[in-house]
Amino acid sequence: MPTLKRYRRREMTTVIAVQIALDTEGFSYKKWGDVQVARAGDWLVNNNGNAYTIDREIFEKTYSQVSDGVYEKTGLVWAERAQKAGKVRSTSGFTNYHAGDFVVFNDEDRTDGWAMREEEFKRLYELNEDSDV
Repeated sequence: MPTLKRYRRREMTTVIAVQIALDTEGFSYKKWGDVQVARAGDWLVNNNGNAYTIDREIFEKTYSQVSDGVYEKTGLVWAERAQKAGKVRSTSGFTNYHAGDFVVFNDEDRTDGWAMREEEFKRLYELNEDSDV
């Protein structure tokens, strides 16, 4: 298994987000080749035109508010380039990926993962220079 490297979000790459503050049992939607589940309290995010949801606890732990409705990811992530196609589990469902995509995790223990095309990953993230991982 390849070694994870630690990355941080590049400056000025904010998202627009609103909390799903509704009395709801949640809802499901199709994204990343699988079914995703959103629950009351989760966050609906628009990341440069790419819309998805983030678990409430994960969002509050890894994002900081810049202004009304605008947030930046301040938490570090761990990532590796996929050697072959596969799928990774997040708190909302699964994400399918292809060889060459980046598989990204909010935690070094490979929990709460997602995948991104290489171009998008490099646009949004940079290697954490203090990385000893």
